Amino acid sequence: MLATLVIGLREGLEAALIVGIIAAFLRKNGKSLTAMWLGVILALVLSIGVGIGLDLVEQALPQASQEGMESVIGAIAIFFVTGMILWMNAHASGMKKELEAEAAEALSQGSAYALAIMAFLAVLKEGFETAVFLLATFSAAQSAVLAAGGAVIGVLLAVVIGWGIYVGGVKLNLSKFFRVTGAFLILVAAGLVVTSLRTAHEAGWLNAGQQPTANLSWLVAPGTVQSALITGVLGIPADPRLIEVIGWCAYLVPVILFVFWPSSRRPQRHAAVRLQFTLAAGLLAIAVGLAIGLPTLRAQQLAPAMIVAANGTAQIGTARLSADSLVVSTKNAADMIVPLPAGSAAHDQHEGIDAAAWSLDRTTPLAGAPKTLTLDQVVTLAGGRVPMGLNPQQHPGPFTADWSVHRSTGVWTADGVLLDATEDATTLVAISGSGLETPRTLTATVGIGPSLPGSWQLSGSYVDQAVAALNRVEAARTERLLWAVQLPIALAIGALLLSVAAYRRLMRLRRAPDAVARHSIPHAGHRAGTPT
Repeated sequence: MLATLVIGLREGLEAALIVGIIAAFLRKNGKSLTAMWLGVILALVLSIGVGIGLDLVEQALPQASQEGMESVIGAIAIFFVTGMILWMNAHASGMKKELEAEAAEALSQGSAYALAIMAFLAVLKEGFETAVFLLATFSAAQSAVLAAGGAVIGVLLAVVIGWGIYVGGVKLNLSKFFRVTGAFLILVAAGLVVTSLRTAHEAGWLNAGQQPTANLSWLVAPGTVQSALITGVLGIPADPRLIEVIGWCAYLVPVILFVFWPSSRRPQRHAAVRLQFTLAAGLLAIAVGLAIGLPTLRAQQLAPAMIVAANGTAQIGTARLSADSLVVSTKNAADMIVPLPAGSAAHDQHEGIDAAAWSLDRTTPLAGAPKTLTLDQVVTLAGGRVPMGLNPQQHPGPFTADWSVHRSTGVWTADGVLLDATEDATTLVAISGSGLETPRTLTATVGIGPSLPGSWQLSGSYVDQAVAALNRVEAARTERLLWAVQLPIALAIGALLLSVAAYRRLMRLRRAPDAVARHSIPHAGHRAGTPT
């Protein structure tokens, strides 16, 4: 409530002062106030409409999108309030005179409507900024009702003070007022930085820098005065995270120093240029250090994966990646190599991991299987039944047997690590001879001679281990993207802007002596020192 009250008071008072000064000039010069009040009312309606519209749009979005919109609104509010604080810090003492001069110029041109438009734009600007700032503050407030009440009270106080200034009954040092409220709003804006970073994470936009830094639950227990002040007003949560602490400090410290550093101790002229260039060099050095100092992480190879039967947990072998293939080692059998050509891999989301996936079908001969089968062996292979199309009287056997195994193998890898693999194996027997006009293909369910290859999969414990390892690498890469790429880019941009500002100031300083020298050059036709 306190934060919204100060916002409403400060923004409302600024608008009230502008309207009051314009109204005084219009009345003093015998002009009607109708056009001005229509402009003010229209600006208020539009401002309220902006706030309601943004709120309705946000409420209609899915949860993640709502969090994202809150982050965007928070960022816009931070930009507005920072610009407002910096502008008022520089112009508060002369704001009244500047407005009076602009109003007098407009009236001197005989344009009362120009003043009405001036009032409309001023109220619209303040109203729009207030709507966005309040909307961002409401999302972080513990009670929306109290926050709205604070805003209304602040605006009403602003109207009363503005009226008092207009009629001459209230004397207010605007410079001190805006300086004190500016200090409070800097703290509120720093809290909005924290809130915007938190909602950006909840929207899925910012997943790095989420390491906990402190547990403030003892200080901001829900329902306490401390919680209402620290969390509700200043936006500091009970569990601040690393990126939030850095964002809070990165905003608060520079703005506080810029606004409240004593004028007498500020560097001037060439000293200010040197300071700007030094700060730019420092930012650039930090950016380069972060970019080259943080290593690029890759997933480490795990131990060979344990293979278990698809219908049980008994270990039957191991699997490992080797170059562009999967090597499957099973008991009492030679290693089986499954080629994994890179060009045939598909993208798949497996176990929550972005993986390269292969789906391979192949048929291979079954080594060691008998070449001939009796009728009884055929019946055994078929699960104790005479296969369809086979008549014992007409086809007594023996039969020529051609054995093969059809394998459907699925393999998933990520970052060069075997994530998962499964295989469904079906043994087929094509019998011919003994009066059969055409071969009959049977699916063998039991072995005759060698054991039949069965379906298998990687053990669940290995898959869990691989998922955990890959998630750790992905989290580390996300952290590196923030600290070694995005943050250095932001610092480099800041260094560039500081350098440009310093260079422009330096050029102005260099041109200043030239201008003085040109004014001191004698007029043509006169010697130096000769009176004109």
